[in-house]
Amino acid sequence: MRKLLAGAVVALAGLGFTGPTMAQDALTLQLKWVTQGQFAGYYVAKEKGFYEEAGLDVTIKPGGPDIAPEQVIAGGGADVIVDWMPAALAAREKGLPLVNIAQPFKKSGMELTCRKETGIEKPEDFKGKTLGVWFSGNEYPFLSWMSKLGLTTEGGADGVTVIKQGFNVDPLIQKQADCISTMTYNEYWQVIDAGIPEGELTVFKYEDQGVATLEDGLYVLEESLNDPAMVDKLARFVKASMKGWEYAAENTDEAAGIVLDNDMTGAQTEEHQKRMVGEINKLVDGSDGTLDTASADTTVEVLMGGGSDPVITKQPEGAWSSVVTDKMKDLQ
Repeated sequence: MRKLLAGAVVALAGLGFTGPTMAQDALTLQLKWVTQGQFAGYYVAKEKGFYEEAGLDVTIKPGGPDIAPEQVIAGGGADVIVDWMPAALAAREKGLPLVNIAQPFKKSGMELTCRKETGIEKPEDFKGKTLGVWFSGNEYPFLSWMSKLGLTTEGGADGVTVIKQGFNVDPLIQKQADCISTMTYNEYWQVIDAGIPEGELTVFKYEDQGVATLEDGLYVLEESLNDPAMVDKLARFVKASMKGWEYAAENTDEAAGIVLDNDMTGAQTEEHQKRMVGEINKLVDGSDGTLDTASADTTVEVLMGGGSDPVITKQPEGAWSSVVTDKMKDLQ
C-alpha cells in the first residue's frame, strides 16, 4: 500500500502536482453592487484563471440594494469587500475596524446630472432646486459638497430639496428632480438611452468640483492584517485582481462578455456593459492597486468639511494600510 501511495505521489509530481499546490486558499469577495462592468477586473481574474494561478479559490458575491458590504464582512460573510471610502470611514468611526488594503480606482465616477432647461449652469444654481441623491452610504460626498456650498439640504429658498433616489434615473426622466446622481459609467448613459441628448444635459463631476472621494477600494477587518498567512493570501488576491483589471483594459469587449456570463439575473445588456467597462477603465487608469495616501487625505478632508454635520468627526487612524500592497510587490 505504501509503495502504491508513493508511486501515486511521484506520478502526480511528474504531472506538476504537489501537495501544497493542489490546495487552493479560499477567499470570499463581497461586491458593492450587482454583477456589472464596475467589477470586471475581479470576474476577469476568476474567469482567466489568474486567481487559480495565485493559489486562490475566490468566491465573488454580488451586492444589491439590500446588501451592505460592511454588514456582510462584520457578520463573517466575506474576507474582503469592495466599498467606497466614505462609507468605510463612517463605519470605522462607529466601531467596525475596516481597513483599506488596496485602491484599484484612482478616480471618482460620481456626478450630478441636470436638465439644462432647469437653468442650472453652475453649482450655486442648485439653490431652491430638487436633487436626487442615493443613500445607504452613497450620500456622504453629496452632503459634504452641499455644506461646502453653504446650502442646507432641508429645502427652502436658500437650500436644496433632497429626494431619496432609487438606483435608477426616473426622477430626471419624469421631471421629479432637477438633477440626479449618476455615475460616469452607468446611470449617465441610462439617461442618454432614455432619449435625453447630451446637449440637453449639464453635468457636474465630483472630481471637477474638488469634492471627489475614493470609490471601490478593497477593505478587510483589521484582524486580518495581524495574520501573516492572511496578508500573504490578500497580497496574492490583489495582484491577481489587478492583472484582471489590466486584461479588462486591453480586452474591453471580452471583459464585458465575461461580466454578462456571470450575470445570473439576465438584466444586463451587451452594449451597456461594453460601455461601462470602457468608462471604468478610465477610473482604474493603470493602477497597480496601491492607495495614493494624498487622495485618502483629500477624502477625509471632504468628509470632515460637513459643517455642523460632518460624515466623520475626527481624523481616522489606521484606516488604511500598505502592508498588503507592499507584500504584493515582492511576489514573483
